[in-house]
Amino acid sequence: MEQQLENIDIKRFQQDLISWYEDHKRDLPWRQNQDPYRVWVSEVMLQQTKVDTVIPYYNRFMQQFPTPQKLAEADEEDVMKAWEGLGYYSRVRNLQSAVREVVADYGGEVPSSKKAFSSLKGVGPYTAGAVLSIAYEKPEPAVDGNVMRVFSRILLSREDIGKAKTRKKFESLLPAFLNDAKPSQFNQAVMELGALVCTPTSPGCLLCPVQYHCMARAEGVQEELPVKEKKKAPAKKEMAAVILCDQQGKTLFHQRGESGLLARLWEYPNVETKQKGEQKDTLSQFLKNTYGVQAKIGNKVQKVQHVFSHLIWNITVYEGMIEEAPEHSQDCKWLTLEEAQKYAFPVSHQKILKAQIERRDAEWN
Repeated sequence: MEQQLENIDIKRFQQDLISWYEDHKRDLPWRQNQDPYRVWVSEVMLQQTKVDTVIPYYNRFMQQFPTPQKLAEADEEDVMKAWEGLGYYSRVRNLQSAVREVVADYGGEVPSSKKAFSSLKGVGPYTAGAVLSIAYEKPEPAVDGNVMRVFSRILLSREDIGKAKTRKKFESLLPAFLNDAKPSQFNQAVMELGALVCTPTSPGCLLCPVQYHCMARAEGVQEELPVKEKKKAPAKKEMAAVILCDQQGKTLFHQRGESGLLARLWEYPNVETKQKGEQKDTLSQFLKNTYGVQAKIGNKVQKVQHVFSHLIWNITVYEGMIEEAPEHSQDCKWLTLEEAQKYAFPVSHQKILKAQIERRDAEWN
């Protein structure tokens, strides 16, 4: 890539790209100003999530937690609820931890030093580069998958962008493009180009402002790049969940553990099952062993599928009748459906809750 870089007229590239960006950039809520906290929140939300999905979440989140102080002081359950549905929940837990550090150690001012900002929990090289360049005009590269895709084509790189050494190579090359440019403009322009024109499939080369700089287009191989090793197909898990209600109409919910997938979110009691025919027995035994609850598992009421990047949950949902239960069970709560809606659930269990509410309302009507 170093050799290809020598063939790029960087000054002209900057001019062509930034001129296009000024004419075509989207009106996004986090672009209203360069407030570092607002930029930081947006970058955390946008990791592994599409812009259109993020916009309503971002607006609600900023209304609820408009300053670092507000987020630092907020109850974690409220923060998780505001994030509910965005996924990758460790992002928001790390964000709140880091913001609390900012409030405690930096008087609520997001540090402009790369060393200080990078030391905060959850802040990696991309987040540091994006926030420092956009908010503080620091000449820092912001290298994510979109940026590597764009420059893999520009520089005709056939190196696997899924590998850490390739990312580091881009991080070492891209500062050359930031020389004599406004970092906030340049980095956002590259991001915008990747989102609107230099897309993963069927890139819009005829509309591209830097097409004459692109070595992949000159070779006619733009659709072959970037190179990225295909991921393995996600594993499938058969799961069984149960809706258990007591005589007061409250439902049993469980909070997941402190670490791992979907940590600290709330859910219906559920367990992995090996064979579909044994799901009821497996559920009954699981409830007894885990919560000390004796229950008779009733009818199947719902099927839910949830796809993670590495895993697929196929959840069969049953109703259950409690025969005996302790007053208190570890990491569990008996909640009305109205109370339950104040807690954060994984998407799959949000669907179960929504269906339970709809069945209840239908019965009342």
